[in-house]
Amino acid sequence: MSLRVWLQPPRSLLVILFLLTLVSISAVGWFGWLLAAQDSVVEEQRTQEQLEQTADRIVVALRGILSETGERLAAPAQGNSVEPGPVFLLTENTLTALPPARLLYRPFPLTDPEAPASVFAEGEALEFLQGQPEAAADWYRRLADSGNPAARAGALLRLGRALRKLGRENQSRAAYARLSNIDGVRVAGAPAGLVGRTALGSAGVKEDLRTGRWPLSRGQFEFYWSQVARGEPPPVMPAELEHAAMLAWKERLSEPSSGQATLWSDGRAAFILWRGEAERRVMLVTTPEAILSRIAEGRQAQLAAVDSEGRVVAGRKDGAGRAAVRTAAESRLPWALYVARAKGQTATGTFARQRFLWFAMVVMFVFLLAGTYFIARAIRREMAVSRLQSDFVSAVSHEFRSPLTSMRQLSEILAFGRLPSEERRQLYYQTLVSETERLQRLVEKLLNFGGIEAGKRQYHFEPIDTGDLVEHVTAEFERQIAGSGRLIELHGMPSGCRIEADREALSIALRNLVDNALKYSPEFPTVWVEWARENDSVAIKVRDQGPGIPASERKAIFHKFVRGSAAAAGGVKGMGVGLAMVQHIVVAHGGEVRVASEPGLGSTFTMVLPAVKEA
Repeated sequence: MSLRVWLQPPRSLLVILFLLTLVSISAVGWFGWLLAAQDSVVEEQRTQEQLEQTADRIVVALRGILSETGERLAAPAQGNSVEPGPVFLLTENTLTALPPARLLYRPFPLTDPEAPASVFAEGEALEFLQGQPEAAADWYRRLADSGNPAARAGALLRLGRALRKLGRENQSRAAYARLSNIDGVRVAGAPAGLVGRTALGSAGVKEDLRTGRWPLSRGQFEFYWSQVARGEPPPVMPAELEHAAMLAWKERLSEPSSGQATLWSDGRAAFILWRGEAERRVMLVTTPEAILSRIAEGRQAQLAAVDSEGRVVAGRKDGAGRAAVRTAAESRLPWALYVARAKGQTATGTFARQRFLWFAMVVMFVFLLAGTYFIARAIRREMAVSRLQSDFVSAVSHEFRSPLTSMRQLSEILAFGRLPSEERRQLYYQTLVSETERLQRLVEKLLNFGGIEAGKRQYHFEPIDTGDLVEHVTAEFERQIAGSGRLIELHGMPSGCRIEADREALSIALRNLVDNALKYSPEFPTVWVEWARENDSVAIKVRDQGPGIPASERKAIFHKFVRGSAAAAGGVKGMGVGLAMVQHIVVAHGGEVRVASEPGLGSTFTMVLPAVKEA
């Protein structure tokens, strides 16, 4: 229905209705927004409380982890690591990884004592400058009995070399064997035991290197590995372990006997935890991230650890959103902790409540709009029915006034004898009869429509020949169109068109269609009535050459009290009940009414009725 039609009078009622609906929708939306906002505030408070509780649990868990790790450091089991990082056993001059196999080489200069080259200057002069290896061997042999382990190790290395030059292999190996049993000193920059075992070609050197037995630099490790591994690539120690060993060595003299510290190296944060005095200290080197990853509660929140200078050592600190903060002073932890809701984590309860709230509001909006629409539609329909009824009463009054006025005037003339001749009297009598019949048809039409509309009409079905029915009905119009030049042409099948119908009712329907065809095509002399068999049905068509019916009116004209635009344009009299009655009668017979029309090209109304099955 177009907006122009909706705004037809009375407009005030519809405007008030829509204003009330708009106010109701606005009020519901406003209250819904207030409820959603209030629910969001409550949920934010609940979320903050949950974050505070989570932060407390994380602090307790982190304290427990650090305490447990410290206890395990105080008495580490040889060969077992203390998670979550490498553990080192340190003295002032040594560093050993637990387990030792983890540390293949040391990332710092070795500090074991080594005898200076000047101690061996005389023997090396005999060996190299004077070309007297025998005398040099005797000189080295005397020094090999020295009480200084470093001097003894250097002398044994040179003695083995000199004896090997002299071809005394057994004596040379004996010297190297004594060298391999000396620990804690260096010779030729490497541990004396390793140098001796390598000179002997011992099969266990490769495994000793693999297990990190010897304190070597990386270059020394790769050199000696190449000497015993025969082309096999050397194993590589993880860079993280090398970095951790370097940090442990750097902090080996830290005070006091137990403690913890966060260090920055190469832009990375490291966490060191130690137990023991500087003479013998066990130290764990790890990252704050590894410590925080062990906290189960941390997986449900976004954690960030911040040092005293405000640098994030682990996790990620997001400035947006709420967070629970625990300073290092109040938590007695190495760092301040920031606990926030994990990204992507939503408050399921709030989401469900707000979703239900918005769903309820949408349902209310739909009900309000639907109610408004149907109420407005009902008002429009009632207004339309009221207008149609008013038009019907006006049309009926007009239809009755014309014959009654004529009958009254003619009766007065006859009663008072105002007739010029007998012929005029006879004409008046015929006119009275014609107007009486017209009035009777109007009354019968209204009575028939009232009975059909009320459902009181009783139909008596019987086999009827369609041709006889059409000829009988159209014959009633002969006197009406006589002398006017109008013509009703009949075309139909001579047989095989029998229907089961109520003769009187179907005659009323056909009479209405023929009457409409005559009224709506006054400028065209011919109206056609045709009948024929269509499968199991019989079609009765009434065709005219009138103004036609627009497509928008082809359904509405079958409603009661409705008259098409052609009636108003052509001044055609009528009450708007004829086609509604036709529709009712044909449907009661199990058929249907069809209309085919084009504006300016006339109309064809077809009654399709079930045919009688011939034996």
